[in-house]
Amino acid sequence: MRYRQIVVLTGAGISAESGIRTFRDQNGLWEDHRIEDVASPEGFQRNPGLVYQFYNLRRQQLLDPALEPNAAHLMLAEFEAEHLRRGGRFTLITQNVDNLHQRAGSRHIIPMHGQLQSALCQSSGLSHPWTGELTAVDRCRCCATPQPLRPDIVWFGEVPYQLDQCFDALSVADLFVSIGTSGKVYPAAGFMDVAQQAGAVTVELNLEPTRNDVDQGYYGPASEVVVEFFESLMELPG
Repeated sequence: MRYRQIVVLTGAGISAESGIRTFRDQNGLWEDHRIEDVASPEGFQRNPGLVYQFYNLRRQQLLDPALEPNAAHLMLAEFEAEHLRRGGRFTLITQNVDNLHQRAGSRHIIPMHGQLQSALCQSSGLSHPWTGELTAVDRCRCCATPQPLRPDIVWFGEVPYQLDQCFDALSVADLFVSIGTSGKVYPAAGFMDVAQQAGAVTVELNLEPTRNDVDQGYYGPASEVVVEFFESLMELPG
């Protein structure tokens, strides 16, 4: 097997073809809202009602029967299953908060920016599955005195989830693949540097190049370049 320890990082670009808009457009907006109003602790303090409503709409979108994992999501799940069958190790780190990787069948997932379909206890920091509307009156099930819940999303200024596990996987990777992400927002933007220091082959799969220090770059729609790249990996002896 040419590559045994594979780490994949995905961003908004992999879900765009499923109908989920990318996180930030050229005007610094997310779904027509200012980022600081809906994706920061300060925005939540200023107007919690807006923030609850914003994420309720995002969560509701995931229940739309027309929203499906696309060919790129499905390919990653298929490749993971095959790679594990061959005795390899596979870690999927995603910056996305949708559930399309999970629905496609991926298993070893680190959702570093949280998940829409869970709620966070503001006291204990524990996550709870949550698929319906979330409001200021909802309370947790983890504290003796139930406490308020907030969207389980890592906002600007907060520390992403499971960073230690991310860096552990990157430190032993022999292949790192970045899919559909700009590589400009830290700490995820530094993942490629860590993988390079570990001696991994680095690959970018995106609509267009975002950095010039990758070993390999393949550009086009995720449903095409992701499928082609991972199909070629599965054809390698192993």
